[in-house]
Amino acid sequence: MRKSLLLPLIILLAACGQEKNENTENVMEKARAIHEKVISVDTHVDINVKNFTDSVNYTQRLGTQVNLPKMKEGGLDVAWFIVYTGQDSLNAAGYERAAANAMSKFEAIHSLCEEIAPEQIGLALNSEQVRKIHESGKKAAMIGVENAYPIGEDLSLFEAYHAMGARYISLAHNGHSQFSDSNTGEADSIWLHNGLSDLGQKAVIEMNRLGIMIDISHPSKQAIMQMLELSKAPVIASHSSARALCNHSRNLDDEQLLKLKENGGVVQTVAFSSYLNEDKSALRSEYMKELRAQIADSLGLEWYSRSEFRQLTDDQQEAYMENYPRIRELADSLASQRADVPPAVNVSDFADHIDYMVNLIGIDHVGISSDFDGGGGIEGWSDASETFNITLELVKRGYSEEEIAKLWGGNLLRVLDEVQAIAASWEQD
Repeated sequence: MRKSLLLPLIILLAACGQEKNENTENVMEKARAIHEKVISVDTHVDINVKNFTDSVNYTQRLGTQVNLPKMKEGGLDVAWFIVYTGQDSLNAAGYERAAANAMSKFEAIHSLCEEIAPEQIGLALNSEQVRKIHESGKKAAMIGVENAYPIGEDLSLFEAYHAMGARYISLAHNGHSQFSDSNTGEADSIWLHNGLSDLGQKAVIEMNRLGIMIDISHPSKQAIMQMLELSKAPVIASHSSARALCNHSRNLDDEQLLKLKENGGVVQTVAFSSYLNEDKSALRSEYMKELRAQIADSLGLEWYSRSEFRQLTDDQQEAYMENYPRIRELADSLASQRADVPPAVNVSDFADHIDYMVNLIGIDHVGISSDFDGGGGIEGWSDASETFNITLELVKRGYSEEEIAKLWGGNLLRVLDEVQAIAASWEQD
């Protein structure tokens, strides 16, 4: 009797296993078909100018999280390369030093697209150019400015940055700028402007006039709410997630998200572990921090925690950014062989934030970003070569091709179109 029951059970289990494998294969095939069809846009990728030379550049599979080989491997079509400048004193000397740094990054991006690899990547200034470059089989680069600090107090430089290709600018980073308070003020409740300064309010109008998207990812909540009220065009959060799921000052709370929807803008969910799941990130981060320090020490390299970054000299910051990809890669490789490593924040945690924000403000107002080479990267999307895994997770969660196309760049490009249309109308007025 027991033997007669056992055989049907074995057959049933085998059939279930086969059905599960077929379902998995079907989901994978569906995800790959969608990923190949949509234009995937990552709105935040940091750069180091040392990787934009004749001998060392993005045509090579460098240790950086983003470069052309990795973009091709993962099917990442568009990368917004970032002109980032750290905060310094709010005076002419500080602005001048920062301006030189910013210009070197503009020049590096132009060099990649115009001299180093024009047959592989082109600089896009609008959505039409993105689509044309994509149709040609090349990757597209776009330019965002993280921190308007190097502009100083000369509002005419917004136009100069626009001419250099900047299509979004943030008015602050980690520290209060001449334009805006930063989210970092939450740590000590010390504010410089209680939101936007008078100069910052003028900058908002100037960016509207020029057709530059306003990035609200780093400013304080008060400054963000003022920008959303003041801007005549939709704004973006180039790399932020949902504060309701992860209580970090860099994320947007429900009030901000609902105001962003009212504004018509888009929030680009960011693959930065501590902005996705604080508890998991803290445990993993502490473990990896110790491991990276050990590796750096064994290589005779100076090493710092990310919390110390703002206190470093320019040379120390540059050395850190140059060494970080190598140390990170070695540490990740070593950690993958250890059984005691705390679980990492992963693509499921990332998609949880997408789900939450889509449910709150709608599919038309949510997008995707990595913050690669600036601290971003999670398990499953650790660099551009793993970009497909985000599409796969979205398919598993039931998102349609149309919805995935919106998340992967359609929403962002729609906002860019609207911002530029308002600027064109402004010129006619």
